[in-house]
Amino acid sequence: MPSLSNQSILESRTNYTCLIVDDEPPARDVLRRYVTQVPMLSLIGECTNAIQALSALKQQPIDLLFLDIQLPQLTGIELIRTLTQPPKIVLTTAYEHYAVQAFELDVTDYLIKPIRFERFLKSVSKALPDHKLPPISQPLTAPQPETAMDTFLYFRAERKMVKVFLGDLLYVESLKDYVKLHTTKGSIITKYAITALEAMLPGPSFLRVHRSYLVSLDKIDSFTSDQIAIGRHLIPIGKLYRQQALKLLNYT
Repeated sequence: MPSLSNQSILESRTNYTCLIVDDEPPARDVLRRYVTQVPMLSLIGECTNAIQALSALKQQPIDLLFLDIQLPQLTGIELIRTLTQPPKIVLTTAYEHYAVQAFELDVTDYLIKPIRFERFLKSVSKALPDHKLPPISQPLTAPQPETAMDTFLYFRAERKMVKVFLGDLLYVESLKDYVKLHTTKGSIITKYAITALEAMLPGPSFLRVHRSYLVSLDKIDSFTSDQIAIGRHLIPIGKLYRQQALKLLNYT
């Protein structure tokens, strides 16, 4: 009996295993929500570093690997080079400059954070039979406004993972490669891109008002056409964000 090619085997199946590898909890949260909305995908695990990923790949066959590049100990690029029979790989990163290097390793796709659901689906369609995918316009189910603020995320700060309830978050300030989370209980500085964090916060509750600032809508005390007051803090409204921000704030 003739053997089936890897592609033929994939096309004959209706369920595909996938693994998420990312050291940032908010990034894993986004991918996990996306994966659960694609019936043909089955998430078998999440890893925070490449060493854990290597162990997981040895324990169970993986069809699709969502792999961050900047990982502790071993980068995503270095991990790929260690694999003799790699699965389909979609690289996820906040940086564009690894693209050429990544595609030289024959990855399926290269996603720039923040990752939108439509773009995620396109990556899945490249790796797996696209005729089984849900419509590309299918929206991501977002947390409802009344429950979103009860959600919490973990952020790495001062060599530990710190829990931050979204209901305690006042605003986020970008510090180049880091962000400063201003909360009702104090401030936390963590290495993260503000654009990636923006994608992980519930849209109805948080608003980008400046290239360097995200604010919690229910924490706003007052505002004008060019700044927002949250307690004693004054947050500028950037020109590029002003029209949308003022529209959502019902400014007249």
